[in-house]
Amino acid sequence: MTTKHFVVPASYGRSFTLKTGDLISIATPSGTQVSDTWAFAADDPHEHLSMDNTRSINSNVFVDKGARLVSNNRRLMLTVVEDTSPGHHDTLLCPCNRAIYRELGASDNHRTCTDNLHEALEQAGIKLPFTPASLNLFMNVPVSADGSVDRLPPQSVAGDYVVLRAEIDLTLVLSACPQDITPINGDARTPTDLQVDIQSGAAG
Repeated sequence: MTTKHFVVPASYGRSFTLKTGDLISIATPSGTQVSDTWAFAADDPHEHLSMDNTRSINSNVFVDKGARLVSNNRRLMLTVVEDTSPGHHDTLLCPCNRAIYRELGASDNHRTCTDNLHEALEQAGIKLPFTPASLNLFMNVPVSADGSVDRLPPQSVAGDYVVLRAEIDLTLVLSACPQDITPINGDARTPTDLQVDIQSGAAG
């Protein structure tokens, strides 16, 4: 069993190849950094982690320890096996994109999670004509009784982490969300690095 350590730099993305049974720990050293997260089946990248099917199979709009993360074919891709953060993880909001930053008054060259995804996939030799919805780890998006949502600073603290177990061979993409206008990444509105540890040979 081996463990490899990686950093996803603030405002950028990175892809990771996971084999069945591998464990990936995604940590926010600052306690305030959101990780937009995607997964793609190794045998067909058009099969991807699906937020609507994940909400359906868990009967919950949030993801927490024990949640099953499934594909658009409802195949189990990942399981949340550990979570030290105090909050639920968002499945509702879209990954940030250039249109959102234009609405917020940012320049057209502002980094986005959508661009981070496709840059990371290209480095992995994958090209997709669409952007799936992301699992937004550490993002604090409470839902009110009337269905309205808010965007609040993360409830996580420095060093909190989530551990996912790969249930199939897949490509995982993480984006250290570049949002620096709203408090999605904390009141300081300053994106920070993510720390990633991958433990291989952990099946069973």
